[in-house]
Amino acid sequence: MTAHHRPNPYEELGALDEGPLQETRLEDFLGREPWDPGDPEDPVEGAGSSADGEGPEDPWSPPVHRRGSRRRRRRFSTLPLAAKALVAVLVLTAFLTLADRWAVLYAEHRAADVLRDRMHLAAAPEVEIGGFPFLTQVADGRLDSVRLTVPDVAADRVSLARVSATARDVRLDTDGPVSIRGAHAPRLDGEVLLSFADLNRELGASQVTFTGVGGDRVRARGTLPVAGHELRVSAQARIQRDGERGISTSIDGMRLDIGELATYRPGTRASQGLHLTPAAAADVARESRKAKALLSLPAMARRLGVPDGVIREALSDDGKLAELTGSPRFARQAVRLNLVDLALDHPEALRRLGLDPKLLDTLTHLTRPALADRLSLAFDLPAPTHGDLRLRDVRVEKEGIRVRVTGEHLTTGH
Repeated sequence: MTAHHRPNPYEELGALDEGPLQETRLEDFLGREPWDPGDPEDPVEGAGSSADGEGPEDPWSPPVHRRGSRRRRRRFSTLPLAAKALVAVLVLTAFLTLADRWAVLYAEHRAADVLRDRMHLAAAPEVEIGGFPFLTQVADGRLDSVRLTVPDVAADRVSLARVSATARDVRLDTDGPVSIRGAHAPRLDGEVLLSFADLNRELGASQVTFTGVGGDRVRARGTLPVAGHELRVSAQARIQRDGERGISTSIDGMRLDIGELATYRPGTRASQGLHLTPAAAADVARESRKAKALLSLPAMARRLGVPDGVIREALSDDGKLAELTGSPRFARQAVRLNLVDLALDHPEALRRLGLDPKLLDTLTHLTRPALADRLSLAFDLPAPTHGDLRLRDVRVEKEGIRVRVTGEHLTTGH
């Protein structure tokens, strides 16, 4: 039995290399006769002709994937020179405008930081440089306008709610566009607003609120703690200019109410001091205990204008007492009676009337200047290092006290 040999693949490949077999298969694959070099007609070109006699097809070329970009470049290249120049100018203008605005923001930020440090402010103010373009103004050494807004400036016991001012035609002291040593403002106009909302918030510890009455008047109302008692306080303040840079307050109509029992007005006039309210005087007239406590003091009896004989009869006879205290004259005199002396010499009698002697003692030491200081709205603007700064008109409006500010030849820097 003969052995079965597997065909050698290399021998099969060698058989494929024979000339006639290769040519036949290649020509069969191409579907045409072999090309004769002597034939002037290229069979490849002739093969492209269709059976119906149409012309040769276009040669194949790779697809173009950037038609849009080529089309855009083609369109831009077809624009006239004037249009191209206009586009270039617009792009350059936009770039220069952006650079100019950036320079303005940087200059405003730097100026705000410098003013905060030199004016010792808690926060940087708002600085707004007007005019356009900014860089050409700096190169010329002159700014059209500069607006400054400071939201909070310390002023005695309160803070000014807002100080805003605008300087025009500001001249710069520079060594070039990037080096500004200082500035000079020939004229400045602005205003100071002392807001009632800020006053009420900052003076909230005393629970006093301020409202505008009209003209130059401000009304203060609230409560004040005195000797452990919360007393209702009311007063009117007259706002006026004090010198060139100050505002002062004159307080009048000041009154402290001790419940419905008595009213204290600081001062030495007959209408001032400690007085019973009409309701409390009527209550004294109805209650014999309180009436006797008041009539038993000779000094008080004389101030009531009651003869000594009538007082003795009233103290010994309740009928006579009711007749005396029930007269309208007694109630009027009781309201006019100043109880300050009674508080000093006869504290026990005051206790019978329902008054705390300690409270009355504290009130007698609460002088008018000390009480007025609690309601004062005075302040002074700081004096500038160079130039003149003044307060002008003072107006009381609904939202607060508004004062006009003017300045001349103000200089900063150096």
